[in-house]
Amino acid sequence: RVFVVGGGKAAVPMTASIFELLGDRITSGAVVTKYGHAGGWSAPGFAVIEAGHPVPDESSVRGAEAVVRLAEEAGEHDLVICLISGGGSALLTRPVAGARLVDLQAMTDDLLRAGATINEINTLRKHASAIKGGNLAQAAAPAHLVSLILSDVIGDPLDVIASGPTVPDTTSIEDAEEIRDRYGIPTALPFRETPKPGDPVFKNVYNVLVGSNRLAARAAVEEARNLGFNALLLGSYIEGEAREVARVAAGLAKSVRADGEPLRPPACLVWGGETTVTVRGKGKGGRNQELALSAALALDGCPGVLLVALATDGTDGPTDAAGATVTGETMARARAIGLDARAALAANDSYPFLDRLGCLIRTGPTGTNVNDLLFILVQ
Repeated sequence: RVFVVGGGKAAVPMTASIFELLGDRITSGAVVTKYGHAGGWSAPGFAVIEAGHPVPDESSVRGAEAVVRLAEEAGEHDLVICLISGGGSALLTRPVAGARLVDLQAMTDDLLRAGATINEINTLRKHASAIKGGNLAQAAAPAHLVSLILSDVIGDPLDVIASGPTVPDTTSIEDAEEIRDRYGIPTALPFRETPKPGDPVFKNVYNVLVGSNRLAARAAVEEARNLGFNALLLGSYIEGEAREVARVAAGLAKSVRADGEPLRPPACLVWGGETTVTVRGKGKGGRNQELALSAALALDGCPGVLLVALATDGTDGPTDAAGATVTGETMARARAIGLDARAALAANDSYPFLDRLGCLIRTGPTGTNVNDLLFILVQ
C-alpha cells in the first residue's frame, strides 16, 4: 500500500504532482495546508484540511491527527510518502500529553513578536509536539517513508523545516528551555524529548530536499541576466531585523548608483533568506513590508533605484500581500498625501502605508514556499 501525508503551504501542489505520477496506486492520504492554499484540489479517498498559520488552531490539531492515523496504519511492507514544506510547524500541531492548544498558540505568538528566529521557534515547537522532531517517522515505523522537503529555512537544515517531523532531532529539551528563558516567554508547556540521530525508527526513512531559497535566487539571477541586467547573487543567508537589513540594501543600491560597485548599472542584486520583526506597535504588516518601508526612508531622493521584497509563498505575515516595491521617489509621494513613514514604522504599520501608495505586491498563494527574495535594481 502507498499512503501520502504531509503539511505546509505548498503541500497541495506537491500532492497534485505525486498524484500525476502515481495515480490510483495511492491507497489514501491526508495533507494539511494554510487557509486559502488548497486551490479547490481534491482526490478520492484523500483528505485536504486547511488550518491556521502562523499560529495553529483547532484545524491544525485535527489535520495532524489525520496524518498520524494514516502513518500508524502503515505496515512494514507499505510506503508512506510525506510531503513537507514551510508552514508545516503550525499546520501540523499535535500537543504532547499535558499540553493545551491555547498554550501552544500563546507561545508561538510570543516568540513571533519577540523576533525569535525560525530555528529558535521550531526548537520549542518540536519539544512540545507529538508529531514534530521525528515523531511522525516514529509513528510510521516500520514502514518505508520517503519525505520530500521544500525548504523555507536558511541553510536548509532538514530538522528545522516544518520542525522536522520525519528527521532526527539535533536539539534537546535543555535547548528549548534556554530559548524560552532568554526571550522571557511565559509558558508552562511540558516538553518531551524527541528521537535523535541513530534511533532505529529512522532505519527506513529517506529525507530528500527538492527545493530551496538558493535554487530560487539563482534562477532569478539567470532571468535578470536574460533581461539585460548585470546580475549578482549576494547570498541566500540574509537574516536579522527587517528594518536594519533594509538600510544595508539601500546602501548597496547607492554604491551601485554612485560607484558601479559591486556591479555597474543596469544592475540587479539578489538576496535570499528571511528577516524578522520585533513587534513593538499594534499595526499591520509583514517582514517584507517592514523592510520595504524602512528602505523607502533610506532611499529617499535617490533616483533610478527600485527595491522589491517578497515572500515566495505569496503571503507576508498576517496579510494578503506577498511584499512590496519602493523607489527613491516613494517618500515624496507619501509626503504629498500626508503619510508619516516614521510613525508607521514605529507602529509596525507598514501594510496600510504601502497600500495607500499602491506599493503592495499581491500574488495570492503561489504554490511554493522557499523563504523570501530581495531584489535591488539600479538603472
